[in-house]
Amino acid sequence: MTPAVLVPGMLCDADLWSGVELPDTVHAEITAPTVTGMAEQVLAAVDGPFTLIGLSLGAIVGFEVLRLAPERVTALCAISTNAAAPTPQQLAGWRSMDERTATGGFEAVIRDDILPTMFAEPGHDDRFWGMARRIGPDTFRAQLAAQATRTDAFGVLASASCRVLTVCGSDDALCPVAFHRRIAEAVPDRRARLRILPGAGHLLPIERPRVLAGLLNEWLNDK
Repeated sequence: MTPAVLVPGMLCDADLWSGVELPDTVHAEITAPTVTGMAEQVLAAVDGPFTLIGLSLGAIVGFEVLRLAPERVTALCAISTNAAAPTPQQLAGWRSMDERTATGGFEAVIRDDILPTMFAEPGHDDRFWGMARRIGPDTFRAQLAAQATRTDAFGVLASASCRVLTVCGSDDALCPVAFHRRIAEAVPDRRARLRILPGAGHLLPIERPRVLAGLLNEWLNDK
């Protein structure tokens, strides 16, 4: 069976996926300071063809993997993400977070800037804090730098020959449903599916692990 490479979002590690039961998975790390460097990390995580399942920054890296090595990606799942290039407001926000992190404000940045956009429901903050502290300020700054190297991925999606699934929460404050509709519409020949999880926020593997696992297993088995 073709392995599924799981690519986490910013400030997340393999624990992001711990409640999502999938067969034959490989966990990739994204610690390089560019999206292209992160894509190379993903490609090095497994030999041969694979399915890529990425969340947020992990899905953005997935678009870059598809650009670099389309022949290796048998299917792509983009969760809670954005295929557009960064806006000036986003670039300014990431610079501000980087500057404050560099001067000792790592936990304040998470508390004030990041955490409020992660969940639609209470009760999950401790798990996110655990991942963020394991990632640490240095890798966080590299991930912020990588975010600034993002490019518009709609051209890549328009030339994709693999199956694509995009999944989002209806109440995602960071990446709204409209972003995911645009991703699905960019893929030719109706090879993309869009699934919206009602009442859910950004980190779907934590807020909706069983529902997400069901969707992913159904999709993986639907050749």
